[in-house]
Amino acid sequence: MTHQVRAVVARGKGAPVSLETIIVPDPGPGEALVKVEACGVCHTDLHYREGGIDDDFPFLLGHEAAGVVEAVGEGVTDVAPGDFVILNWRAVCGNCRACLRGRPWYCFNTHNAKQKMTLLDGTELSPALGIGAFAEKTLVAAGQCTKVDPAASAAAVGLLGCGVMAGLGAAINTGNVGRGDTVAVIGCGGVGDAAVVGSSLAGASRIIAVDIDDNKLETAKKLGATHTVNSRNADAVEAIRELTGGFGADVVIEAVGRPETYQQAFYARDLAGTVVLVGVPTPEMKLELPLLDVFGRGGALKSSWYGDCLPSRDFPMLVDLYLQGRLDLDAFVTETIALDEVEKAFERMHGGDVLRSVVVF
Repeated sequence: MTHQVRAVVARGKGAPVSLETIIVPDPGPGEALVKVEACGVCHTDLHYREGGIDDDFPFLLGHEAAGVVEAVGEGVTDVAPGDFVILNWRAVCGNCRACLRGRPWYCFNTHNAKQKMTLLDGTELSPALGIGAFAEKTLVAAGQCTKVDPAASAAAVGLLGCGVMAGLGAAINTGNVGRGDTVAVIGCGGVGDAAVVGSSLAGASRIIAVDIDDNKLETAKKLGATHTVNSRNADAVEAIRELTGGFGADVVIEAVGRPETYQQAFYARDLAGTVVLVGVPTPEMKLELPLLDVFGRGGALKSSWYGDCLPSRDFPMLVDLYLQGRLDLDAFVTETIALDEVEKAFERMHGGDVLRSVVVF
């Protein structure tokens, strides 16, 4: 059996997305069919549309989603029809060298559905991050479904599927922010603001938000930043040092993904401090640092992949915090939109006044 559903498709590099009818097969072994309830519009989807990931068009966009399992294939035991789930793009294999060493959050062989969703003419679709959730229904590997409390808002907790988890995890998992630490976050979009929230949850004593947009800095302050720096008007490194007794922050999280801001992060940390790169650079970007400074400043230079999260561990815990009122995921939902408004949401990204537009079905 197959299902005909509406979905957002990117057919060519830079071309506007289109709303089309696609074919979704019933789940095979190890797969799950999910009725999507909400899906955030992430910058990664825009990267796919612009050909910044690869050129395997047409793409079925959308990956930051939550919904209800409608059917499962043979051998699936972790989720069942009726389960409310957050979709993730780290379905750990359990057998690769990272998993066998007890580090499944680095899994190098994550699972995706083996069957392909297609256009009406049979053209195979490439689902964004192996998910493709700008669709009324999507087919994923069962391991990409993490069961959580159904009392949660799909629009809010679906954001844990990518951007918000990336920021929270950059602070909590990768940066190991601890009680009393000083933290600076450079770049206060959705991911950077989530890093602010994660640092606050971890008990940081001082959280310095850095951006060039006063509106973004004001939002960061509402989400837990104790201090803000507009780096258009002040030297970010000097400002961070001034706010940390002249030493620099224990953890600096770079959520922009540019050489200039990474260099700021490198010099804004204390000796033996940690830099976490969670902003995604483009292939042509280069970084030049004096090797003596890399040696002399010590500490750790880390990259954060998906917030180094383990969905089965992190998603239920964070959803519980959300339902207890201790994690305000609703604050990240700037607007809810219809499926045919994704292209407009891409345009709004450039204005800098949106944390997340969320498609609600």
